[in-house]
Amino acid sequence: MELSWINFILIPVISGLIGWFTNWIAVKMLFRPKDKIKILFFNIQGVFPKNQATVAQRIGNMVSSELFSSKDIREKMEHPDNLETIRNAVEKKIDEYLNITFPKNYPLTSIFVGKNRKNKIKDDLIYEVEKVAPEVIEHYVQNIERELNIEEIVRRKVADLPPDKLESLLNSILKKEFRFIEWIGGIIGLVIGILQVVMVYLL
Repeated sequence: MELSWINFILIPVISGLIGWFTNWIAVKMLFRPKDKIKILFFNIQGVFPKNQATVAQRIGNMVSSELFSSKDIREKMEHPDNLETIRNAVEKKIDEYLNITFPKNYPLTSIFVGKNRKNKIKDDLIYEVEKVAPEVIEHYVQNIERELNIEEIVRRKVADLPPDKLESLLNSILKKEFRFIEWIGGIIGLVIGILQVVMVYLL
């Protein structure tokens, strides 16, 4: 079977355009139609709008188990650097009180409280703070773990996203990947068209 030069060109081009177009449609159908449409006996809806609740649940589970959890909060708060920061902040406040606030509020009494006595008071207070700080942090972390359900917060946020916002968000993240899918369809279609021309020519 002989093919004209026009067919040699048209077949791969048309095949490439069909491949690009079908993948373009596939990408669009990830998000559209946003609302369920009934055609004969079939209900048609975009993949993400249809499965938004499931996607939200899985994202929430992934965030809470792999990216950010109450365990991370506990480890951060109980880190020695943070305990040292708390100690330094408390020491600064005690110094301000003993050297500024106390003499201002109790001028006569402060006369009888010398530097050594102030240092002793400061050391005692810091010792008590260091002793009670882990208990306070533990209590605070327990409250966070009990009240802050990260998985549920993320799930609800994603599930409540309007379809347009969800599409915009995913497009901003996966724009290059979606474009690649479209172009790879065109390239595969072009290759198939060239193979068709070669096979027809050889046969």
